[in-house]
Amino acid sequence: MLIPARWAEPIRSGRVTVLFRRWKSPRVVAGRVYRTTVGRLAVDSVDVVRRITVRDARAAGYRTPDDAAADLRGDETTPLYRIRVHPVAGPDPRAELAETADLTAEDIAAITARLDRLDSAAAHGPWTRQTLRLIADRPEVRAADLAAAVGRETLPFKTDVRKLKNLGLTLSLEVGYRLSPRGARLLNSL
Repeated sequence: MLIPARWAEPIRSGRVTVLFRRWKSPRVVAGRVYRTTVGRLAVDSVDVVRRITVRDARAAGYRTPDDAAADLRGDETTPLYRIRVHPVAGPDPRAELAETADLTAEDIAAITARLDRLDSAAAHGPWTRQTLRLIADRPEVRAADLAAAVGRETLPFKTDVRKLKNLGLTLSLEVGYRLSPRGARLLNSL
């Protein structure tokens, strides 16, 4: 979920607890935690609303419903969603996992089994180990360049790298990626 930088502090402090979006269908799910540019956010509820109330406008950081509506993107015929959120304190579990390089043989077997499942589910064939090696060999290289190097489209490639990140194997950088300590340890054991 993209959130403009101007909302970072009000959301982190808890002053802003409501977001509005015009979406054809919901892009977030209540009960989940999302990593955003302002930190991790828990989504408490996602509702289609017909209009923005004064109360909701203020909870979203606006003075009036008209101010909130003026800031919305999209066509007025597109459904309007009210998303109730709260910041989640503490470190990202993926970051903690990524730093865990002390892997047992059982850990390596479990991660390898997860990689095998990802490979077998992919319509484009096995990709996990190839992607880990590519990132190890070419850290801090743009995703588009890495994807092109293996004949893939950028967005699906980035989605796959996110799956590796969820396993604590890669780290996203300002430009490109690198293996996490956990990812480097795993790759050395393969």
